[in-house]
Amino acid sequence: MIYRNKCFQLFMHLVVLFLALACIIPFLLLFSSSITSESSLTVNGYSLIPGEISLAAYDFLWTTKDSILRAYGMSFLITATGTAANLILTFLFAYPLSRKDLPGRRFISFFLFFTMLFNGGFVSTYLIYSNVFHINDTLAAMIVPYLLMNAFYVIMVRTYIMSNVPDEVLEAARIDGSNEFQNLIRIVIPMSRPILATVALMSAIGYWNNWTNGVYFITTRTDLYGIQNFLNSVMNNVTALSSHSTGLSNAQQFPSVSIRMALAVIAVIPVLIAYPFFQKSFVKGITIGSVKG
Repeated sequence: MIYRNKCFQLFMHLVVLFLALACIIPFLLLFSSSITSESSLTVNGYSLIPGEISLAAYDFLWTTKDSILRAYGMSFLITATGTAANLILTFLFAYPLSRKDLPGRRFISFFLFFTMLFNGGFVSTYLIYSNVFHINDTLAAMIVPYLLMNAFYVIMVRTYIMSNVPDEVLEAARIDGSNEFQNLIRIVIPMSRPILATVALMSAIGYWNNWTNGVYFITTRTDLYGIQNFLNSVMNNVTALSSHSTGLSNAQQFPSVSIRMALAVIAVIPVLIAYPFFQKSFVKGITIGSVKG
């Protein structure tokens, strides 16, 4: 029996090691390709060890450092504002649903779940945001559409509260004169920090990686571009420059491929820095709150 347990543990360690390498190697390959010369990438392809180190891609991006810093600032503003609004709306929706004495609780829960399966479609959604709410070329266009609140997050938070906040604690608080809003602020939110961190991280990643809102709703105010939209425009410019340089003597030296890799490295760095701080709470919150009850 002991031998079997050790074999099973060894097997599971090997599986975890394989999964870890499957996550780490693509990032290493991405960074290695970003510091590899264009000629080496063209001849030898991608490699974990750069065949010929070159910082031409980062030198090219350095020429746009002011625009990159501005886009970073907009991304931080959009992510912080959108994540805070997402958390507030999610908890204000989830907490009432977690109370069994809420009138119409089953209908509201069904209505919430229904939105996860069906929506009005892209065209109708775009027309409502553009012609009714008039959010084109505004900061709200980068925050509100598609990202402001997620039904799945509401279900996660509701399930977490029902599983980890005892009704006896809330009832004792009511006896002491606490109302529902005070229960939410003083009891539910402090006891829900793991799911709070989970929703915050998932929402922040969604806002940070989002570029479709900028494509759909930003037409003239390019100063509202976040880092993803700015890097997308840079990549389009690089593609145009690369195509126009065909036939020139330095065409193969233009770092069109390595620039794409450098763009991805720049975009992913903040997420890699932030994730370790949320990892412990994220694992606990996602495992407890993801079971629909």
